[in-house]
Amino acid sequence: MKRKYKVKTATKTIEREYNYIPVRYIIAVLITLFEILAIIGVVVACCYYIPYFYIAAFITEIFCVIKIIASDDNPDYKVPWLLFVLILPIAGFMLYFLFYSRKLGKKFIRRLEELKKYRYERNQEEILGELELENDHASAQAKMLCSISGASLFKDTKQTYYPLGENMWQAMLPDLEKAEKFIFIEYFIIEGGTFWNSILDILKHKAAAGVTVRVLYDDIGCMSTLPGDYHKQLGKFGIEAKPFSRLRGQADSEFNNRSHRKICVIDGKVGYTGGVNIADEYINKIERFGHWKDTALRLEGEAVWELTRLFLTDYGINVKKLPTTEIELYPKQNEIRADGYVIPFGDGPSPLYERRVGKSVIQNMLASATKYMYMTTPYLIIDNDLCQSIENAALRGVDVRIIVPHIPDKKLVFGMTRSFYHRLMKSGVRIYEYKPGFIHAKSYIADDEYAMIGTINLDYRSLVHHFENGVWMYRCGSIKDMKKDIEGTMAKSIEVTPDMLKTGLVTRFIRSIVRIFAPML
Repeated sequence: MKRKYKVKTATKTIEREYNYIPVRYIIAVLITLFEILAIIGVVVACCYYIPYFYIAAFITEIFCVIKIIASDDNPDYKVPWLLFVLILPIAGFMLYFLFYSRKLGKKFIRRLEELKKYRYERNQEEILGELELENDHASAQAKMLCSISGASLFKDTKQTYYPLGENMWQAMLPDLEKAEKFIFIEYFIIEGGTFWNSILDILKHKAAAGVTVRVLYDDIGCMSTLPGDYHKQLGKFGIEAKPFSRLRGQADSEFNNRSHRKICVIDGKVGYTGGVNIADEYINKIERFGHWKDTALRLEGEAVWELTRLFLTDYGINVKKLPTTEIELYPKQNEIRADGYVIPFGDGPSPLYERRVGKSVIQNMLASATKYMYMTTPYLIIDNDLCQSIENAALRGVDVRIIVPHIPDKKLVFGMTRSFYHRLMKSGVRIYEYKPGFIHAKSYIADDEYAMIGTINLDYRSLVHHFENGVWMYRCGSIKDMKKDIEGTMAKSIEVTPDMLKTGLVTRFIRSIVRIFAPML
């Protein structure tokens, strides 16, 4: 299904065409709904026609309630499921069996053991010891992050901070041109336009020259931006491409566990990450929600190894057969010297990650902050645990500030974001809305010493459901650039005041209902 629409650039209005909910996705959704209704229908029919079967259904419902209560899951996630199971006795527990688990599917889990061959070898003891001598609190944060994410601590890695997507784009193109061995690209959204076409021209040329080029894009993230067979189209140019977790219409968690990661790796020496997807609004070539404010980070050094490993893991769980490669994936770069320590890391579902990595990083930064903690996020939909961490920092006298959009991309989600203002502001948190448009940046900085930048939003989908990635930094040169940019962003933003929080009874009621089920969305 095609749809044409007009967009305004700086100089003219152009007409574009894209796939608007292609037929393949409609069929997948319909198959999923059919499976759900069929399963529920069979159970209801058994209760009606088979004597005493309803007793088994009732026992199953009690079992589900006990299992939910006894689980180690966040209470915010348990409450909506308990409501579902209790209010919808049969449909509720059937939906529980189908969708409660956030673990990877069996086909992914079977591949994890094979993917260990893509790991790099690294002795952490020496560098962790150096950091411990410098700051034992920073060392403790690094040890915990490495432990729960499987990542490594690096130093002597150059960092370049980009305050806008267009800055990253201008730097990325010449880096891609210099590729000699491989280019790995993974993004949640890729859309045809100035941004992607400029990259694709280079990828075609490099693939023809014998450079290994692999592209991974999320199947749902690109549902309305790329044709369903786009990976085959790229294959004609020698580019090895795959959609991440291809939607097939299965009644399980395939609608969750999406890849929200943004990774570009060039020869294992240079890597890019941050909030920027490859679409023209991210570089302000087109305008959708006012000015698009995003951030990105360029790494040069051995820390890029971790971005390489993350890409290879994601690519590996989405191909039928692991590709054989003779290229050097993890080149030594002993000549690079730079200040600070960095940990590029991933986050995602079990069993790859048994703990919420991104959330833990943010909470550690809040707990260690003594002067200030600045955060930028497009969405602010958090659980009680993280909310308390933010409040506790502010109550200790830490200057906690959060910047969110003033022009929303999703009105319902924006309403939920605003529903947290009152509670946080009561504790002394200062909240700003980016007046020129939509802020998509995911940046966190504390006390001029700690920072984190990546793909992790302050919402359930990022903190619980998706594959994400970020870079933790300690005493890195780019931190001062991040702080300067955030302060400049605050100067362009509206600080929220108590008078702005007044809403009607109906609005408050709708927000309350939606917040109950937010962890399931």
